[in-house]
Amino acid sequence: MNMIPAAIRPDEPEDGAPTRAEAEAALWTLKRLAEAAPAEAAALGLSALAAVRPEEQGALNRAYPEDFSPDAAYKASMPDLQNGEASLIRGARAEIQHVGISNFRLPLGVRTREGGAVTLETSVTGSVSLDAQKKGINMSRIMRSFYRHAGEPFDFAAIETVLDSYRDDLESMDARVMLRFRYPMLIRSLRSGLEGYQYYDTAFESLSDGRETARIMHLDYVYSSTCPCSLELAEHARVARAQIATPHSQRSVARVSVRMTGEGTLWIEDLVGLCRSAIPTETQVMVKREDEQAFAELNGANPIFVEDAVRLLCEALGDDRRIGDFRVIASHQESLHSHDAVSILSHGPTFAQESYDPRLFESLHHAT
Repeated sequence: MNMIPAAIRPDEPEDGAPTRAEAEAALWTLKRLAEAAPAEAAALGLSALAAVRPEEQGALNRAYPEDFSPDAAYKASMPDLQNGEASLIRGARAEIQHVGISNFRLPLGVRTREGGAVTLETSVTGSVSLDAQKKGINMSRIMRSFYRHAGEPFDFAAIETVLDSYRDDLESMDARVMLRFRYPMLIRSLRSGLEGYQYYDTAFESLSDGRETARIMHLDYVYSSTCPCSLELAEHARVARAQIATPHSQRSVARVSVRMTGEGTLWIEDLVGLCRSAIPTETQVMVKREDEQAFAELNGANPIFVEDAVRLLCEALGDDRRIGDFRVIASHQESLHSHDAVSILSHGPTFAQESYDPRLFESLHHAT
């Protein structure tokens, strides 16, 4: 059965008449509706379309049409299920707090404290809230928003421009975006004068509800933690029995998340400096023998339990007027035990929560 009226010409249509291609596209859209929403199709008198077999629509072209270029009318005829009627919603008609994309990668310039910019491979997570009566969102609009600004150095102001852009495009009230990257800083060794690049896992997060925007920075600070108890026991063995012993220490990670107050600019370099002032035993990049000895002395002068770590960082962050709410998560990946020692300290409502991701602490294992 040929569903296309013979009066429709395949090439040049009469005035006001659709082309054959337009009619076939419309037929395909109606057939999809008949299959997906029989009740609506029946109300429109289209139920019979669901029974149309492919062979009844004429022979299908199996070769890729390299010369085909869709015009505006053809694009308008294409089905868009994500923006379909509420009747197409599957499951509960409930508001979705966040829907969007994760780990969309592109190179972005990140502003530095010195006034320049460094281009870094960046992982983007972008999402919006979705009203209970809406089927879905066009996720590519989030990516297109970033590409419209991809040539600009990014800071929080640039991120919020993108955030507003795709929130408006998707007609949503709430939106958020997170940029994740590894930020390089040239670090000098303790005594030899050598220099090397330390990479900091960093994320910029911006959240907007249309009235207020929150700026949040996340940073992983990697340091060495010497156990105070183990240090005292090693010294006891040396003094009491002339027995050489070494205290245990291990690579440790503090994930610091801070909400900015807007009272001055907080740079990545500034947050690293606050962490280093609280816990000076940051792992080293380039070392000679004198640096290794210096690091042993530095650890001996700064033994630290995981409880000490979060409290020292709390003190440093709380004294900075650029920082409002914050959270510190520390993990000491024990060399003595077969398990890790962990601690969480938060200040303010932004990061207050009762339940945590079951794999939270696993994500703190530092990947070199």
